[in-house]
Amino acid sequence: MKLPVEHNSIPVVKNRVSAPQHEIDDQMSHIGRLVLEDGSEFSGTLFGANLPVAGEVVFNTGMVGYPESLTDPSYAGQILVLTYPHIGNYGVPPWSRDDLGLPEWFESDRIQVSGLVISSLSADVSHWSAERALEDWLKKENVPGLFGVDTRAVAKRLRDSGAMLGKILPSGLDIAWRDPNTSNLVAEVSVREPVSYGTDGPRVVLVDTGAKASIVRGLVRAGARVLRVPWDYDFFQEPFDGLFLSNGPGDPKMADTTVENVRRALEQRVPTFGICLGSQILALAAGADTYKLKFGHRSQNQPCVEVGTHRCMVTSQNHGYAVNGSTLPAGWREWFVNANDGTNEGIRHEWKPARGVQFHPEANPGPTDTSFLFERFLEMLR
Repeated sequence: MKLPVEHNSIPVVKNRVSAPQHEIDDQMSHIGRLVLEDGSEFSGTLFGANLPVAGEVVFNTGMVGYPESLTDPSYAGQILVLTYPHIGNYGVPPWSRDDLGLPEWFESDRIQVSGLVISSLSADVSHWSAERALEDWLKKENVPGLFGVDTRAVAKRLRDSGAMLGKILPSGLDIAWRDPNTSNLVAEVSVREPVSYGTDGPRVVLVDTGAKASIVRGLVRAGARVLRVPWDYDFFQEPFDGLFLSNGPGDPKMADTTVENVRRALEQRVPTFGICLGSQILALAAGADTYKLKFGHRSQNQPCVEVGTHRCMVTSQNHGYAVNGSTLPAGWREWFVNANDGTNEGIRHEWKPARGVQFHPEANPGPTDTSFLFERFLEMLR
């Protein structure tokens, strides 16, 4: 497909001494590097857009679901490293909308990651839903990718040193470092105007701090009428029965307007539920604190234990920040904890109708073990 690349090495062009210069230049234009802020570099072959990008480098251990992951707003500003060794074999599904007007196969209207790093890019696409190859999709949306990289080595370095800033650089090009967590990423990915979904059932205001399309679908399927509003929207001007806080990118403390609005909702005992960043915003509104995880949780197999029942559920996750459970004020309790590292995975109030989970009940392509939480939220409203 393009130049073969040995893992973490510069590819060698053989027997090209007599080749025309433009062919040599074309071959060299496909060489790229992943550069980390600690000075380490990983060579590979560029695909998609041929341009330099900078962001925070994170890794995901999921085996499937790259169309959903690449369009998840929680990845805004990040260079995503997929550890599963073979990517692109089932291509990219067509752009279409479901009966709610949402992207049918994706989590938002565009690719959200700044760049993609993989080990092996499949040259063959075989799936009934495939409309194009992964490379064509990235090229169309002007997002660079890098394949032929030793992603296992990258993941080990990030696991040991923590998530760090990085760049994808074509040969001969550079770009300034960018720390996305110092920006209000939520404002970049939120809707600009309120949008309505569904026609019957309890009225739910969904605060869009980077909401995945699957969250809207989950609420409507559970029987709700959804009003999706911008992150800084004064939702108290709307009639509603419950408040739902979505996932999203970056540091939850940057969404200060959302935190303040949720604090007002808690004071009025509005039934409230948060997912991922939404759970962190709920905690901040309650008076607790959040902190940045070393390398975050991004996978489809995180075990979460419900406090009290000891039930363990397999969950999908994508976050780099977490709630500090020890800072929860009186009346609040941990709801779930991570069975691997003991970090907080959910909070609940003892008597107010307010809860949040760090994982994704709406996970697409799965697992769906916790999808019942949408029904439980609607039962609370009814």
